[in-house]
Amino acid sequence: MTTQRTSGRRKQALAAAAVVSALLTTAACGGGNDGGGSKNGAAGFDAANNKVAQASMAKKGGTLKFGGAQDADSWDTTRGYYGFAWNFMRYYSRQLVTNKTEPGKEGAKVAPDLATGLAKISDGGKTYTYTLRDGITWEDGKPITSKDVKYGIERVWAQDVLSGGPTYLKDFLDPDGKYQGPYKDKSADHLGLKAIDTPDDKTIVFHLPKANADFEEVLALTSASPVRQDMDTKSKYGLHPFSSGPYKFQSYNPGKDLTLVRNTNWKQSSDPIRKAYPDTITVKFFSNANELDQRLINGDVDLDINQTGMSPQGRTVALKQHKANLDNPVSGYIRYAVFPQSVKPFDNIHCRNAVIYGADHVSLQTARGGPVAGGDIGTNMLPPSVPGAEGQKYDPFQLAGANKNGNDAKAKEELKACGQPNGFKTTIAVRNNKPVEVATAQSLQASLKKIGITAEIDQYDGSQTTGIIGSPSNVQKKGYGVIIMGWGPDFPTVQGFGLPLWDSKYILQSGNNNYALIKDKAIDGLFNDYVNTLDEAKKTQIATQINHKVMEGGYYLPFVFEKFINWRSNRLANVYTTDAYSGMYDFVNLGLKSTK
Repeated sequence: MTTQRTSGRRKQALAAAAVVSALLTTAACGGGNDGGGSKNGAAGFDAANNKVAQASMAKKGGTLKFGGAQDADSWDTTRGYYGFAWNFMRYYSRQLVTNKTEPGKEGAKVAPDLATGLAKISDGGKTYTYTLRDGITWEDGKPITSKDVKYGIERVWAQDVLSGGPTYLKDFLDPDGKYQGPYKDKSADHLGLKAIDTPDDKTIVFHLPKANADFEEVLALTSASPVRQDMDTKSKYGLHPFSSGPYKFQSYNPGKDLTLVRNTNWKQSSDPIRKAYPDTITVKFFSNANELDQRLINGDVDLDINQTGMSPQGRTVALKQHKANLDNPVSGYIRYAVFPQSVKPFDNIHCRNAVIYGADHVSLQTARGGPVAGGDIGTNMLPPSVPGAEGQKYDPFQLAGANKNGNDAKAKEELKACGQPNGFKTTIAVRNNKPVEVATAQSLQASLKKIGITAEIDQYDGSQTTGIIGSPSNVQKKGYGVIIMGWGPDFPTVQGFGLPLWDSKYILQSGNNNYALIKDKAIDGLFNDYVNTLDEAKKTQIATQINHKVMEGGYYLPFVFEKFINWRSNRLANVYTTDAYSGMYDFVNLGLKSTK
């Protein structure tokens, strides 16, 4: 997933002097400056990082208050692609299966939700059968049926009306694109997508044309939520979705605020996932990230819905004065530079390796915010949240070891090997709305100058990423030899992270994410093996092999395994980070210690 999915294009605007002043002078109800619990009730530094903080203190009732510097791309379960939106949607949408409500790696595993159990898989991994639970209802009390689940999934095919969300279901169930979607279905029988059978209201059967080992992970995405046909307002659905979960929309003013209230027709007995502690859930959107940080520190809101970490000013204050309110999770993102092979001399592996060895990796880490706010030095391209990842143990270029400050001698050897002993000129492409990325580009530029590579920095319009760096012909025309980017998993597997980046089938003329233009039969073959493998240990092994092949090709210079600083208020209980949402807090079972 792109940075935009999880970050929500978080605004990086500089705060007004008054806001900064208020931040620096506030003596809010934070939580002490130590790492342990505080007098004011904060759980302690990193208390909710991959573990549950204050689980037993959650009470029924009260108002849970979110703040954000960015609204969702859409609250329509079919159209939303921001990670925080997927996380929040579980308040008002249910799925056949969803992610476990447990911290860390366990949270990335799939558990039954609307279904009585995980799939019964047959036909060599091509047929998935589910039975729906008793007592599952819509917000008006009518039962949720298998046809509602099918219809919600079919909406993914209506890309002309409901664009923006993930299309894995379309790719997996109808790879040839024969179905026209529910709004254009002109078939005589009007039975919709033939790959899904609903023999009765309680049974739903999926027939995949080709097995895919991650199909159940894709069904756990909110794009597989049921939608009732008579309540489908098409392109307006995101303004007021019809609830299948414990909460329903009361009011929504885009870019301003959102309020959820209890869905009185939801039954706890029908839902093994959601505890539904608060009575009301509110979201207030602020004009910039610094104002949001001030509201968090002041205690006006409980947590940041965007979950992209505090901004530098707020972070500095919080670490000094309110450390017990903070967690420092790994985000699931990797930040990196990638080398398009269409731009000379990066068609030569030795020229690519020269940049990797020539870079000062500590300087790059510092540009991204250092070890705490930036992350650990990246040594390979598989995020820690993905099975098969080895973290810094796999460091083929010794980026966190002997070569962490760069290795000029090794870089010059590689330049000779690629026929450029005196270096060369190239251009680094970087988004102009990401100050941290610009700082990273400047760090890389300075390192490369020392080995004779002159790099010009081209800051392009970050809102036009798809057409600028997503167009291989434009990348070649502009001479973008180095592209600075970041990526996190849509679902925590090597397919959910790496397929769009590394598989040759995903090289597109527009909206391309395989920026390196990798066409490696070995990598393609490993992905084919992966999707046909149902054995978890074998899948993990293949994921590791794919990562090794990618690194051996010298296509990427990883910067950091990203980390960020997240705020939780003193009022929160049952707080924990989850790998299901790239290190965010799991929203769905947050509670309050006091309902006053």
